Amino acid sequence: MTNRNGLTYAEAGVDIDAGNALVDRIKPAAARTARPGTMAGLGGFGALFDLKAAGFTDPVLVAATDGVGTKLKIAIDTGLVDGIGIDLVAMCVNDLICQGAEPLFFLDYFATGRLDVDQAARIVEGIAEGCARAGCALIGGETAEMPGLYAAGDFDLAGFAVGAMERGTALPAGVQAGDVLLGLASDGVHSNGYSLVRKVVERAGLGWADDCPFGAGALGAALLAPTRLYVRPALAAICAGGVRALAHVTGGGLTENLPRVLPDGLGAEVDLGAWALPPVFDWLQAQAGIAEAEMLKTFNCGIGLVLVVAPDRAEALAALLAEAGETVHRLGTVQPGAGVRYAGALA
Repeated sequence: MTNRNGLTYAEAGVDIDAGNALVDRIKPAAARTARPGTMAGLGGFGALFDLKAAGFTDPVLVAATDGVGTKLKIAIDTGLVDGIGIDLVAMCVNDLICQGAEPLFFLDYFATGRLDVDQAARIVEGIAEGCARAGCALIGGETAEMPGLYAAGDFDLAGFAVGAMERGTALPAGVQAGDVLLGLASDGVHSNGYSLVRKVVERAGLGWADDCPFGAGALGAALLAPTRLYVRPALAAICAGGVRALAHVTGGGLTENLPRVLPDGLGAEVDLGAWALPPVFDWLQAQAGIAEAEMLKTFNCGIGLVLVVAPDRAEALAALLAEAGETVHRLGTVQPGAGVRYAGALA
């Protein structure tokens, strides 16, 4: 039967050639993330990884998935998409290390209404950069072009990370009263709380291109500072001994995330004077009159990862982490009770 209209998939809004061009462009970025265990490059129907070649004897797999939330909206509005892929990787692999797992490989999902090859390549190249920093391989992903589902220029991202640990080494383990809480500084807001951030910026009457009120450069660029990757320092601390738990401080802040790694009957006592509130949070709180309790359960407030460590190892581990480039704050201790009890005030 003759097709009188001659309609093509591209005319319906899906450009297969553009998708192929994207794969060709990102192959070098993915290739530089190769690590022991990587078995094949991009392009297959599935991605392969050899656990034995990665050095594991009796491994347990650990998986994590996440997105970047409404931080994407700032990246879309400003066109500054190069760091958003680092956020995506960090949100997944920082979770994996809290189980005591080493991130091994990563897959991404990028969805848009109409594929812009250059924009998509910049995003995936950011993902590859995050993977390289975390020591995991970018071994696959999916690019979905779905006209009619996304507004012009919009896109969405999701990430999937798989790690492994030797059987019997899972964290948290052995947490007890008296353990010390070591907090590692964040690189700004990271990737949570941006619905509130955007509302504060709107009420302040500011645009993304306006001068940043809490630092140098434009406001949008400052708020797009990528989530810090804690993988290598955290794994080094675990290998050194004395780490009993780790908490990635994401949505819910210290208030919600720290209790997730504490056993029943134990809580945390945190001294809010142990670190200074970074300028971005100070501005958000002052600009919108946000209550301290709301700050602590919405944002990381300057602490991106907390390690629960044995008291006799606290000093050595703090030194190790500092040597690895982390800013370390001794936040408090684990004590009988429940939840997080705060002393002092954010300042």
